[in-house]
Amino acid sequence: MDYYELAKWVHILSSTVLFGTGMGTAFQMVAAMHRRKPQVVATVARNVVIADWIFTTPAGLIQPISGVTLVYLAGWSLTEPWLIVTYFLYVMAFCAWVPVVWLQGQIRDLSAESVQNGTGLCEKCLRYYRIWFTLGWPAFIALMGIFWLMIAKPQLWG
Repeated sequence: MDYYELAKWVHILSSTVLFGTGMGTAFQMVAAMHRRKPQVVATVARNVVIADWIFTTPAGLIQPISGVTLVYLAGWSLTEPWLIVTYFLYVMAFCAWVPVVWLQGQIRDLSAESVQNGTGLCEKCLRYYRIWFTLGWPAFIALMGIFWLMIAKPQLWG
């Protein structure tokens, strides 16, 4: 396997982990919050936070490294229009993801407090969830756009 094929394999694998973990954890969090049971939310939110640190964060760091490596090995310019749009979408997804990580930690802690106190989920927890859910959409759409750009490599302008 040459360097290009290795970089391509790493890039595809890390994008799969990034997107797959995001979809899986989002599904679990939505399902847990839909049930409105503090114990379920606390357990799922704890696992979602762990999954983000174990899977999403490393994959998110590997993506730009392997991507730039592929650009270099393929001989493309870093200023190809489809790459510029990709950079923008990746930054957009990252900017949505950073507060999502914080919100997940807050949802985890607030739902654990509800379990400890024997109460339902507090309004703050529900509000954080609504913000979390809303921020997930731009990240999802951005990653879908990146997948399309990686496959199509369209001539966008110039």
